[in-house]
Amino acid sequence: MALDLSSLQKSVNSLERAIKVASMTNGTVSIEQEEVIRAGVIQNFEFTYELCWKFMKRWLEKNDTGQAIDGATMKELFRLAAEHLLIKNIEAWFDYHKARNQTAHIYDERKAKEIFETVKNFLPEAKEFLKTLENKND
Repeated sequence: MALDLSSLQKSVNSLERAIKVASMTNGTVSIEQEEVIRAGVIQNFEFTYELCWKFMKRWLEKNDTGQAIDGATMKELFRLAAEHLLIKNIEAWFDYHKARNQTAHIYDERKAKEIFETVKNFLPEAKEFLKTLENKND
């Protein structure tokens, strides 16, 4: 049975729209508005990232990789996903995981800006992962 990828598709599309809006408003809105927009992009990143790793896990479980998935660390999960050609750049996914963990602790503007930049790099990876899943979803 194929995975229903509609929630991941919607999430990736939402993140793409959020980043597009943020790039269109650069320098044309107040600092407060910019902070709110950046926060929205980061929130979109949070749920898109969460869906990505959960779909990695589901795909690996569904396709009976013969390896233990339950209890696997994120690094182990990303390595398995790379072995099965679901993702290419493991190190980048480690960075996205780190950024996701930091989103719960954003108390300063500098850290929010760093994570925002990471999110812009994450979008193409998430889109590529979704495309790969669509191609391998049987």
